[in-house]
Amino acid sequence: MLETSVGNLWRTLENKYLTKSVENRLHMKRRLYRFQMRRGVSIDEHLNEFTKLLADLLNLDEDVGDVDKTLLLLNSLPDVYENFTMSLIHEKEVLKYSEVSTTLLNHEFRRRDKESSKVESAEALVSHRGRF
Repeated sequence: MLETSVGNLWRTLENKYLTKSVENRLHMKRRLYRFQMRRGVSIDEHLNEFTKLLADLLNLDEDVGDVDKTLLLLNSLPDVYENFTMSLIHEKEVLKYSEVSTTLLNHEFRRRDKESSKVESAEALVSHRGRF
């Protein structure tokens, strides 16, 4: 494969690796619809994986609508996020993917801050007790 221009090289790579066949589209849609958050993965990592799946589908000329993206994202979360999901659903008439993903990240940051402050408080209590 000897290509002289960037455009020709790009088209060659696209033809080889980005086949827009029905089989590829179905495979990618199946991956998206079955996508679930894995144990031990942060929300940030989960959102990145979800966004990559959406981008791969878009590269196959398959656009997922905003409402579907939002529902698929919320459905991919583990049961621990059930209260969060229910409060989002009941809070708004229309759910937008960008708002939900941002709210989800903020929720995760607050949860981490709360956990780290508990650890710091416990460490301070232990070190303070050791002085008496």
